[in-house]
Amino acid sequence: MKERQVSSLRKGDVRRLVQAAGRYCRGAGERGVAVSFQLVMDCADPGRLSRFRAAALRYEAEPPPGGFASWDDYWRDAGVPEEDLGTGADRIDPGGAGPRSWFQLVPEPKTVRNRLHLDIRASGGRAVPVATRRQRADAEARRPTDPGATTIRVLAEEGTGHYAAALKDPEDNELDIN
Repeated sequence: MKERQVSSLRKGDVRRLVQAAGRYCRGAGERGVAVSFQLVMDCADPGRLSRFRAAALRYEAEPPPGGFASWDDYWRDAGVPEEDLGTGADRIDPGGAGPRSWFQLVPEPKTVRNRLHLDIRASGGRAVPVATRRQRADAEARRPTDPGATTIRVLAEEGTGHYAAALKDPEDNELDIN
């Protein structure tokens, strides 16, 4: 298929692309299933940022594989050079529902707004009165400010029932709590 700008795609084009992707991801006649994925975040301090995100999402460190005291021991056993150890940190959802998160050390600093941000949904959704959602979102927004987040603005549109607190993590990556 010839490469085109997304903005020039018509509705039928998008449908055909989705169907083609479905055929690519599964055999003929098979029903496709969701794939497993992890979120990867480039950062200057993987330990600090992973602890912050763990607090914000209620995640925890992933234990090393059985028979190893640490992840570095595991990777050493797998042949990873010593200078490449300790360059990342991971976090997992203790309930197993959310994706694994990996925080990897990179040399360059963040310079622009991140293209992907988390929306932490803690308020109960639109079935809950907006005043209650506001209280819940504000309470949840206060939790990650302890490990280093800063609230940058409140996103509230009168009459729409929308409310969210916009925050930045310790490395200035944005996230919303609604």
